[in-house]
Amino acid sequence: MTTSVYQVTGMSRGHCEATVRSEVFKIVGVEDIQVSARTGRLAVTATESLAVTATESVDDARVLAAVDEAGYEAVRAR
Repeated sequence: MTTSVYQVTGMSRGHCEATVRSEVFKIVGVEDIQVSARTGRLAVTATESLAVTATESVDDARVLAAVDEAGYEAVRAR
C-alpha cells in the first residue's frame, strides 16, 4: 500500500469531506481516504496496482479528476 497527499481548495465542512471521499473511493484500488475540510488535506492510500511509476504512489490524474468531479480543485502536496 502507498499513500499520496493532496491539497484541496474550496472545502468548508463535513459535507464537503463526504463528497470528496465518495468520489475518490470510486477509484479501483483505493483502500483508505483521510480528508479534512479544516486543513484542506486529502490523503489517499491505495494498492500498489494503482501506482503509475515508482515516484508516483497513486495515479494522480485519477485522484485529481475525482476531486474535480466532486466540485473542488486539488494539487499534489509537496
